[in-house]
Amino acid sequence: MSATPSRLDAIDQFRGFAILLMVLADYLADVNRAPAWLKHAPDLGYTVIDLIAPMFLFAIGLTYGLSFRRRLARDGARKTYEHAIVRNLALIGLGFLLTLGGNLSGVYPSSVNWGLLQALGAAGLLALPVIRLPAGWRVGVGLGLLAVYQVGLDCCWLDSVRSAPHNGPWGALSWGALLILATVLADWYHDPARRRGRMPWASLAALLAGLAAAAVIPVSKTRASASYVLISLGLSAFVFLGFHLLGQRGLRALILSAWGRNPLVLYLLHGVLLGAFALPSLPGWYVDAPLWLAGLQAAALIVILSWIAWWLDRRRWYVAL
Repeated sequence: MSATPSRLDAIDQFRGFAILLMVLADYLADVNRAPAWLKHAPDLGYTVIDLIAPMFLFAIGLTYGLSFRRRLARDGARKTYEHAIVRNLALIGLGFLLTLGGNLSGVYPSSVNWGLLQALGAAGLLALPVIRLPAGWRVGVGLGLLAVYQVGLDCCWLDSVRSAPHNGPWGALSWGALLILATVLADWYHDPARRRGRMPWASLAALLAGLAAAAVIPVSKTRASASYVLISLGLSAFVFLGFHLLGQRGLRALILSAWGRNPLVLYLLHGVLLGAFALPSLPGWYVDAPLWLAGLQAAALIVILSWIAWWLDRRRWYVAL
């Protein structure tokens, strides 16, 4: 644990917003009475919940290149690449342990040992070889990787991807493409003197390209389809820019900043707390809970995690891989 250096508060708030929504989505996933728009689309389609994972990946992209370049200048290429490889492999390893625990406990049963942390780690490894390339080259690599994934999805992987959590190892290609493209938008954002003005237009272009692609490629988080990734990239960028504009006007949600500074801790703790609701086999307690009870449980989950986030942030204790 260590204190972090100063950072852009808009990124912390955006990241905190993403992880808070992720906690709510994980809680509501098995609540039968929760409305469909508060759950992932079963296959084709798009709900507000389908934007959460891309937002979290976009948040990683906002600091990926910046952190890499700072460490490169300080430690040199070898140590920088070693750190990035170890970090992403650690995410994958931790994810395997959590998924195994979910399978054994019955909280997150799955036939494929794959989850969010594995997807994030794999995407990070895919982005690493190209992070030092110019923005234009990274756009080409990201779109090319997305095209390769879509071809593989259409011809070979559809059933495997649809049945695996977070699209399984195959879907890592799609998530990696999203992360690579996000690093381009991030680089433009971090260059306000010359290139920040490109970010909104490029985000709009990604959104429109995804909507156009949807005419031939179904929009589906379950498939991590190319149209879904492009739409999510554009929407994630606009949500982040919303936090940026609010910050410029002095409007800040401090608790979101606290969430955003300790996302890994809160993600791990939410799985433990969720077990308190999911494991007791009491009629009407969780899966078949009425909406008022589900609302109280969700509120309790958020309040507990918010207090922990505030407590850690007050002491400047931040945990990261």
